[in-house]
This record gives sequence, C-alpha cells and structure tokens, in this order.
Amino acid sequence: QAETLCNSIGILFQTASPASFPGFDKSGKTPSRNENQEDHKRMFATLIAQNAKDIDTLIESLPSEDSSAEVQTASMQVLEEEGEAAAARLRLGIDRGEGLLEEINRAMSDIATTQLAINRITSAAQGDLIKI
Repeated sequence: QAETLCNSIGILFQTASPASFPGFDKSGKTPSRNENQEDHKRMFATLIAQNAKDIDTLIESLPSEDSSAEVQTASMQVLEEEGEAAAARLRLGIDRGEGLLEEINRAMSDIATTQLAINRITSAAQGDLIKI
C-alpha cells in the first residue's frame, strides 16, 4: 500500500502543473518544468542506486558455488541425526509419562478401594450402634 501511495504521489507530481498561492509563496515564483525534471532525475538516480544495493545484498545472500552437493548432503545428515536423537528423547519421555500414568491409575484404584472399605466399616459400625 505504501508503494501504491508513493506511485500515486509520483504521478501527481509528474502530471500536475505548478501553482502559486498568493501570500503563501515567499519567493513569488513557481518552479519551472526544468527544475521539476532535475528533481525527478535526482530522485530516480537515488532510487536506482538503492535498488542496486538491494540487488547486491540479495546476490550475496544466495548460496555460493562452493556449496556443493557433498556439503549439502553432510548438512542434511547432521540434521537427520539431530532429528533422530530428538525423536529418541521424545520416545523416552512418552514411555516415562505412560509409566507414571499407570502408577497414578493404580494409586487411584487403591484409594478408591480403601475408601469403599472405610465406608463399609463405617456403615457397619453405625448400624451396630443403632441396634444397641
């Protein structure tokens, strides 16, 4: 959107004729067509230089010719080994988590069984008290 705005302003500068505003223009003259063209030339020269710098930066960021298939293969192998090591650590973590979950389930089952036994004992004791 900023580029479109800049282009629109550029078109306005290119096609609009200079106008003077009474009481506003201190010099009393409007820039000539030649002055506008010189400004455009300077602006375009600056833009071309900036684009050239951007292109150089992009070219420098491209992989060099020294980056052969062997270097890329070695890099991929290192990444694959790191991925396998991470997968092994993940498997160990999952196995440990599943073991802990089984322990928790056994403990919960023991707690539930104990609570039921306590409730039966309490109910039986209350029943004996009522009969007395």
